[in-house]
Amino acid sequence: MNDLDFMRLALAEANKALASHDVPIGAVAVKNGTVIGAGCNRREADHDPTAHAEMIAIRQAAAAVGHWRLDGVTLYCTLEPCAMCAGAMVLARLPRLVYASTDPKAGAAGSIIDITRHPSLNHRVDVQGGLLAEEAAEQLRAFFRSLRDER
Repeated sequence: MNDLDFMRLALAEANKALASHDVPIGAVAVKNGTVIGAGCNRREADHDPTAHAEMIAIRQAAAAVGHWRLDGVTLYCTLEPCAMCAGAMVLARLPRLVYASTDPKAGAAGSIIDITRHPSLNHRVDVQGGLLAEEAAEQLRAFFRSLRDER
């Protein structure tokens, strides 16, 4: 499998969030070509402001490797991470992040701020953005369109 395949898995995770009326964002954590963590947004389902797709995938990945350091792990996300998630990636020493769509309102991997590569922090994440960006953006647009239509 390659980056495109793993991003497609993240997009499939994002679809799972729709069951609980959560914003469709998905993430998968991969090490040595194997998915070791996966998640979708669960803020509404869990009544938890930290239940972002990335946080869930990071927690599962740490459990899978048996350590808080995520050496050799790549995280695939359908949306550029927020400050909380980007901070968790730095703290976990995540070596690589691949995301689909940029987030011009809350993106913390280069859009608004860049926590993932901040020169004052003790770790920097290699970031690649834009992989399947249009597909991820359309998932989000469709979700917010349906919310407006319900009103």
